[in-house]
Amino acid sequence: MSATDLKTIYVVAGPTASGKSGLGIVLAEHLDGVIVNADSMQIYQGLEILTAQPDADDLARVPHRLYGVMDPADVCSAGLWRQMAIDEINQIFRSGKTPIIVGGSGLYLQALMEGIAPIPDIPGDIRANIRAHHGEIGNEAFRAELLASDPGSASIGATDAQRMIRAMEVWSATGRSLKSWQGEPKQGPDPDWHFISILLDPPRADVYAAIEERFDQMIDAGAMAEAMALGDRALDSGLPAMKALGVAELIKAGRGEIPMEAALTRAKTLSRNYAKRQITWFKGQMIADKTIFEKYSERFKGKILSYIL
Repeated sequence: MSATDLKTIYVVAGPTASGKSGLGIVLAEHLDGVIVNADSMQIYQGLEILTAQPDADDLARVPHRLYGVMDPADVCSAGLWRQMAIDEINQIFRSGKTPIIVGGSGLYLQALMEGIAPIPDIPGDIRANIRAHHGEIGNEAFRAELLASDPGSASIGATDAQRMIRAMEVWSATGRSLKSWQGEPKQGPDPDWHFISILLDPPRADVYAAIEERFDQMIDAGAMAEAMALGDRALDSGLPAMKALGVAELIKAGRGEIPMEAALTRAKTLSRNYAKRQITWFKGQMIADKTIFEKYSERFKGKILSYIL
């Protein structure tokens, strides 16, 4: 197959607050594109402010897909997101437009671009029962039960509840360890697809400053009410949506358990730490076609577009 026969998909990646969304919109405007979300938190409803989902102006400029499409009570795995993204990408190609994947969840992007082990879907009742069981007996006892069934899970960190729960879900649903499934040949991307990856890698100080500023703006925009509405649902604290940056801290502040200033300080610290992990992951795991060493802003639009296109 010649290069001209391939279907091009643009991927805009990078840490939180690096300007991915802005760059994605400008690319979509220039390429007659549709943006597909690749952020594991922006996929949830009710977290529009706290996860910096596109606002009304953004949505009016270009089409966006997979933002706010899942309930916070549900779990979105990399495999589930991959299938939803594939469905959206195929629909975008059928419409004659260009898919532009935008997000900072490296495992999602890796699953789409490189493929993923064929782990079967986990039934909802098994997920719910295992999460409830973890909540009842606690992390230490849960880990002991997991290792008794699946010794190969010993490599999972003792405090990594999310991965332990995932391993137990897979074992309970399939009778095989997660590690065993991950050793299966990957389900790769469509051979007709050609990815062009763009990595935003601005100076760390610029990312941290943007995080501070953006979180303050979120508070002004109503992030506290958003967090409290989620807290009022009394969902399992181990659910991914409940781990969105700032959610737990703002809920505690709203309930009077900690001062608001302490909540903001903690949330900003966690956000910086998350950005640091993202930066490390992308440097080690993603070989981008184009790397931009500055935070995207409208000031650099012309220069960046001429570099990419």
